[in-house]
Amino acid sequence: MARTGVPTVPSPPLRSSRSSRRSRHSRRSARVPLLALSAALALTAAGCSDDSSGGGSDGSGGSGGKKGGPVVVATTTWEGAFAKAAGAEDVTVLVPPSTQHAPDYDPKPSDLAAVTKADFVLYAPFEPYAGKIKDAAGSKAGLVRVDLDNDAAKVRGEVARLGKLFGTEKAAADWRKTFDREYARLSADLKAAWPDGRSPAVVSQVFTTWSARMAGARTVGTYGPEAVTASQLAGLSAKKPALVLDNAHMSTGEVLPDSGARQVKIVNYPGKDMDLLPVYRGAAEQLKKAMKGA
Repeated sequence: MARTGVPTVPSPPLRSSRSSRRSRHSRRSARVPLLALSAALALTAAGCSDDSSGGGSDGSGGSGGKKGGPVVVATTTWEGAFAKAAGAEDVTVLVPPSTQHAPDYDPKPSDLAAVTKADFVLYAPFEPYAGKIKDAAGSKAGLVRVDLDNDAAKVRGEVARLGKLFGTEKAAADWRKTFDREYARLSADLKAAWPDGRSPAVVSQVFTTWSARMAGARTVGTYGPEAVTASQLAGLSAKKPALVLDNAHMSTGEVLPDSGARQVKIVNYPGKDMDLLPVYRGAAEQLKKAMKGA
């Protein structure tokens, strides 16, 4: 039989024809499992590729193939707020907001369970337990160090960096626009409240200097995070500050007693809603009250 299927010679005996059909059927049957095997291998390869791209602090595939963006575990609401500002929607916080000093937190088994599902684990360098949590849970999540500082420029930079890492650049950019408008409004209100129209002199705890910058205040000295020594006390009091901007999370009481300075507690950590903007609004409210009484 020619390739066209038109016979050119007498047909072979019936036995030969049946044999030929069985041969063709065998070849077709052999191809079926081969095709199925190829498809299975392709699916397996795709699955392996998806797993290996999940989570990494270098930004190599933050979403881990999960719908709705990356799964983020943050040690505290501060890191969590940075993640949300950057566009992450699935954010779990380990340290309860009621914890006074986050670095003292003792991780629980439930924390380890949360980390196993994460694409990214966000932590600050002064929180030594973050790496231990990741290692103990055997997670493949990217461990991302966050510069926890509410200074406006640093917040913008960190949110942009995390947005790129998460693949949520647009959401991060939109948040920064909202932040810039609100920060400018608060800063203008604070400057309008300066006593006698003059920038007040302030002493700040090292983690509250951002609030002084927002108010346009003159920082004449800083202290902390260690307790103020007698010599520091004398030196800071001699600068005659109108305000002392204390860290609500690390307060040791009145910093400059008998100096005449009004002490203001500045809150750095967002609440359980993980929203950074109320932190700035709260600080502005406290500063305005203090400046009216200065």
